[in-house]
Amino acid sequence: MTGAGGAASDPAFLSYPKDPVATVTGTPGKGGTYVTRTPLWGSIPPSSGNAYYDAVNKALGATLKLQPSDGNTYVDSIPALFASGNLPDWLQIPGWANAKLNLGAALDRFADLTPYLSGGNVAKYPNLAAIASAAWQAGVWNGKLYGLPCFPSAGGFGGYIFYRKDILEAAGASPELRHIDDLFALGAELTDTGAGRWAFDDLWPYLKFPFGLYGKWSADASGKLVNQYETEAMLEALNFAAKIAKSGYVHPDALANNTQQSRQRFWSGKVAVQGGGTGGWDGDDAKGATAADMQYNRQAFKVFSASGGTAGIELSPGAGWFSYLNKKLSDAQIRECLAIADYLAAPYGSKEYLLVNFGAESVDFTMTGGNPVLTGKGQQEVAQGYQFLVSPPAVTLVKNGLTQVVKDFAAWQADAVKHAVRPLFYGMNIAEPAQYASIEQQVEDTIKDVRFGRKPIDAFKSSVDTWRKQGGDQLRRFYDDIRSKYGTGQ
Repeated sequence: MTGAGGAASDPAFLSYPKDPVATVTGTPGKGGTYVTRTPLWGSIPPSSGNAYYDAVNKALGATLKLQPSDGNTYVDSIPALFASGNLPDWLQIPGWANAKLNLGAALDRFADLTPYLSGGNVAKYPNLAAIASAAWQAGVWNGKLYGLPCFPSAGGFGGYIFYRKDILEAAGASPELRHIDDLFALGAELTDTGAGRWAFDDLWPYLKFPFGLYGKWSADASGKLVNQYETEAMLEALNFAAKIAKSGYVHPDALANNTQQSRQRFWSGKVAVQGGGTGGWDGDDAKGATAADMQYNRQAFKVFSASGGTAGIELSPGAGWFSYLNKKLSDAQIRECLAIADYLAAPYGSKEYLLVNFGAESVDFTMTGGNPVLTGKGQQEVAQGYQFLVSPPAVTLVKNGLTQVVKDFAAWQADAVKHAVRPLFYGMNIAEPAQYASIEQQVEDTIKDVRFGRKPIDAFKSSVDTWRKQGGDQLRRFYDDIRSKYGTGQ
């Protein structure tokens, strides 16, 4: 489905092709060994004696030593790596963390891939060449390509607000939201503290979209750049977040910022509405949740506007996750890693995709009803890791034989792309001056206190004044200069 702003929904498949084709000839690796570091939300599989890792590494002709790390704290662990200078050979850095990590100032640690992949050079790697240019563009810094794209999509959204359809139906509550008041009304309908259930978990930052907050900067009617901190929409969003926090409709653990147990709260039905990433809506989620509650049915609200006006949702760049190769690797090692990346980027429907995502047949998975389903061994050993090094164009596919989840997500995404909004400086990697790297932190800390009802809205306004004095106004001029020289990416 084609939508607004060049957005388009991902292809959806209800069964895997009966005769997968091979897209890579020969063995891509040359026997090298490379240490990787990637995030993982879930149980970390064993590294030794792992049949899945062994099967993939054998096909690669190289050894990738995967070192998955807790996704909840992954980004916070990266500065220590930078400080130590002891980076892995292949490192995943999500695009949304670029500013927090001041990645623009750390690029000298990573290999410039421009000479290897620019122009006709990428033809050596046909699966990488098949990834859309918009995804590659988001990995470019100062005219040079550093990032290998993961999960590229023309219909990518960071996340939205999910609900338990089964709980809403049991309560006689409607998921149709025409105004922010409709969302608040669900609080009373769904909260039953006697039964140990609250309506809401944490909805931030996805609560910002209904209030029309997209990206860090926007332009007002006169064309002046305005930071989202300075907008009336941010005040409205924070006031609403504080309103539900004080209403008693938000789970106490969510108010205590206990993010580690947020998925369990949603799975077990302790909360009925929760903000989260769209990547968590799949067959693995449904399988894990139904073990706790057989009635579990995750859905996402249709994109709506807080005011009842035009609805919008921020469109992510062509790719929002990127991996980087260590600059210390030799030319031969970089070429070997790119050949491996080409194998990992094999598209859905190929033999390589089946191996990378599901392991070895009859060991890690079996074909059931036309789709690969993990065996007990596969459930213990197969986890997302290679996909955070590079991935083919996104598709919506069946996991654990749960075809309805694919249908549900595909339908939501097909509707959401109609409301896609490209924020200012879309898909552009901009390295802010180092002296302003930390001025947002005191604002973000205050935002957390305000939306959890611990501080008044005036505390946020004061923090924004401080932000301006510490460099916010200078940043505005910096971005104005970027806009005049390079445009806005829209």
